[in-house]
Amino acid sequence: MEIAGFRSALNKNIYTIIKDNISWHKPYLPANTTPWQLEGTIRYLKGAGFEKIVAVHNNSVVMSPYKGLRLNKLDMIYHAYKIEEKFNFVPEDMKWVKYDPKTSLLALNKVYPKGVYIPEYFIGKNVVHLATMKTHYYTITTGAMKNAFGGLLRKDRHYAHTWIHEVLVDILSIQKEIHPGIFAIVDGTICGNGAGPRTTTPVEMNLILASTDCVAIDAVAAYIMGIDPMTIPYIRLAHEKRLGVGNIKEIDILGEKPLFKKSTFIVGNNLVGTFGKLMWFGPLKKLQWIFFHTPLVHIFAFGSLIYYDYLWWLLKGKRIQNKLRKTKWGSYFENYKVTTQG
Repeated sequence: MEIAGFRSALNKNIYTIIKDNISWHKPYLPANTTPWQLEGTIRYLKGAGFEKIVAVHNNSVVMSPYKGLRLNKLDMIYHAYKIEEKFNFVPEDMKWVKYDPKTSLLALNKVYPKGVYIPEYFIGKNVVHLATMKTHYYTITTGAMKNAFGGLLRKDRHYAHTWIHEVLVDILSIQKEIHPGIFAIVDGTICGNGAGPRTTTPVEMNLILASTDCVAIDAVAAYIMGIDPMTIPYIRLAHEKRLGVGNIKEIDILGEKPLFKKSTFIVGNNLVGTFGKLMWFGPLKKLQWIFFHTPLVHIFAFGSLIYYDYLWWLLKGKRIQNKLRKTKWGSYFENYKVTTQG
């Protein structure tokens, strides 16, 4: 965090939002913010004089934030450090207001023709994204830029999937308008390779990335995974709009360079991803309104829940996680204890 310049990026006199990444409520390390990533960030912020820290969580059709916080051992950290928690889908916590971006949008105006709504609470506060290094069947990779997707858009954000790359760029544009400071920390201790963001194969990389540039950190993460970042549309578009640096040749990589390793990840697919691609990008695109803008969406949500929580988890995921428990990071997770009580 120090090397990456967080002190110049964030104002400690205003509130700082921690936006963790719970892709799945199951305690599956490649999918979610790790406890050491969260606690390390909080400890360092507090040590640097940041006292106004609050966490904001979101939900989705296939994820329960309450269960995810508990099973992934994040809630005990927030409690120990007395971090206030808010949920952007709870009316008492968050008011959604119409926002008119100063910059021209690439796609959000297509997704929400009646206007873009964001949480009023986000305006005027720093944000720290705690993303996870993994592949994604819709966006190729997912990281700091994608992490804002759940926090800044409403639960109906799945409407945006057809234009997902352009939407991620629009969201970054809005973030730069509403947040005085943005910082990102990507956990690459255990990465996810394959049909992300949930059903991935764990890959031990032993890395933590940090940056004031969400585009650059996603580009470096992609490069480490063996993917040319400029072939990923959301990174290339953000680079072209000068929202950050996506060309790996133009990024200064500091820190423990001997640990900077390049691997070969493959963007996989699963049953849910295959159906989603047919609906969002493929020949069934014209049927989106029927499946996702009517009560039929609950059938798709229920199907996703059954697939992830029961079929894949019970048949494959739980066995992978049990093997992971025998590794150093898996053992660390199983026996994780909060370092301090204040």
